[in-house]
Amino acid sequence: MTDNRRRLLPPIGALASFVAAARHDSFSRAGQEMGLTQSAVSRQIAHLEDWLQLRLFDRNGRRVELSREGEAYLKAIGPALEQIRAATAAAISGRSDKELNIATLPSFGMRWLAPRLPRLTARHPDIIVNFSARTFPFSFAHEAFDGAIHFGDIDWPGGAPELLFHEESILVCAPDRLRRQPIAKVADLLEWPLLVQAERRSAWKIFLDRAGVDQEPPAPSASFEHFLMLAQAAAAGAGAALIPKFLIGPELAAGTLVSPLAETLAAEHGYYFVVPEGQPLSPSLTIFRDWLLEEARTER
Repeated sequence: MTDNRRRLLPPIGALASFVAAARHDSFSRAGQEMGLTQSAVSRQIAHLEDWLQLRLFDRNGRRVELSREGEAYLKAIGPALEQIRAATAAAISGRSDKELNIATLPSFGMRWLAPRLPRLTARHPDIIVNFSARTFPFSFAHEAFDGAIHFGDIDWPGGAPELLFHEESILVCAPDRLRRQPIAKVADLLEWPLLVQAERRSAWKIFLDRAGVDQEPPAPSASFEHFLMLAQAAAAGAGAALIPKFLIGPELAAGTLVSPLAETLAAEHGYYFVVPEGQPLSPSLTIFRDWLLEEARTER
């Protein structure tokens, strides 16, 4: 490498300190993240500013803010550093550029993704997708995922989301219990044990309100972290449940769960595919993303 080309490659440690300080607007918090002292981070950034002959931060006491030049530089090098991290992680783990790590909600992965994967494999047999279960948003900077499937608000810190589809939940219960305790109208549910998914405890109240039932629902008799656990409890006769219809196709087809009413509960939130913000998609991730969006259109 010529001296001139070397001159255009600042020390990686200084770049990492710069990005961390920009993220936190603080040298001390950047140091905590990187395992360095505040003075060490300050020296790294001063060295980088001297290297570039630019003022990257405006100092105001203990608080620092990116300068206009610093904002432009961060926008340019941030994605490049993420690519270096991803390439290094792939090299260490032996992953090829055809291999993807995707985080997904457990029930979504089992009931929606898994049955559709043969269509992706048929088109692109060289792409390998490793799925891991994650229930809550995480930092792409700290977990080695190429993308994630998320339900909820569109906001994911550090992520760029694309809508897959909104869900529609239906009322379900076991047919044997329904014969013993009929449900002819929504208000009849006030006499039933109500089962809930742990993160959606308000679902029954919303369902009753929308149906015009001006009474509080009874306290849930049981709560489950995953929808498939909830479906199993309902099929066993433990009570009534509100479950996204796309997750319980097999139970409805087999008759282990039935839906006695036409009323449904449309969710305000949706399922999203999220990738790291500002980072170019690899060819394999682009193929997976396009396939996923195509499958989601059929669901909508």
